[in-house]
Amino acid sequence: MADDAKTGLADLLAAAEPIDGGLALTIPESWLQGRTAYGGLTSAIALAVAQGALPDLPPLRSGQMAMVAPLAGRIEARARVLRQGRNATWVAVELSNESGVGFAANFVFMRRIESRLDIAGYPLPEGVIPVDAAPAVPMDVAPAFLRNHFEARFGLSPTDDADLCWWVRAREREGLDPEVACLLCGDVLPTAVWPLLSYSVPISSMHWHVNMLDAAPSEDGWWLIRSTSELARDGAASEHITQWSETGAPAIAGMQSVAVFG
Repeated sequence: MADDAKTGLADLLAAAEPIDGGLALTIPESWLQGRTAYGGLTSAIALAVAQGALPDLPPLRSGQMAMVAPLAGRIEARARVLRQGRNATWVAVELSNESGVGFAANFVFMRRIESRLDIAGYPLPEGVIPVDAAPAVPMDVAPAFLRNHFEARFGLSPTDDADLCWWVRAREREGLDPEVACLLCGDVLPTAVWPLLSYSVPISSMHWHVNMLDAAPSEDGWWLIRSTSELARDGAASEHITQWSETGAPAIAGMQSVAVFG
């Protein structure tokens, strides 16, 4: 294993160089998915930079991430506050390299407000395999970021549908903010339609939207993540991605737009 395979996100952030509006850091090869950085990593970097834009930001409520172009090696991440209201604050972040902007995000941070509404939704899928009994996901053809920085087990048995459900945890979790750690894991699964294509067709995430429900991590760091696709045609797939803690608490409800090149 290369030395940079042991470089977790906390290490990357700790080694980053402060710049105007954010940080400059280097994404090593161990974090790549093909020729670009893993989308969960760039999303988590963007969130960490956004959190530093203002002191005492309230919890993250939602985020919209755009994977614009490949990013690897040295990048710069800059945040700017779009609006700070009484209850909510909007922060935009761009990650760029010498070729220009490769990633853009908009985050909404909002304080908790007392409400009469209390709707309990997003129950765990039926038939989930307990994490201690779940078989490991094979890593022989997995991308570099997954092999080097994550553990993955099947949360549901694989089917012939566009439906993937894995237990996932980051190998290097120490020192990460809970929201950053949650987002880091949220994009680990391949797109749900990819197994139907025998993993042989190039794919690329374009947009990822997340509603943060509860980023409290499980004691052992495990998250259950399920990705499903209800429609795919004309080179695009629309996916729903839901994430739970090991205790069954919903953490993220999200959607993703994926380009399918074949």
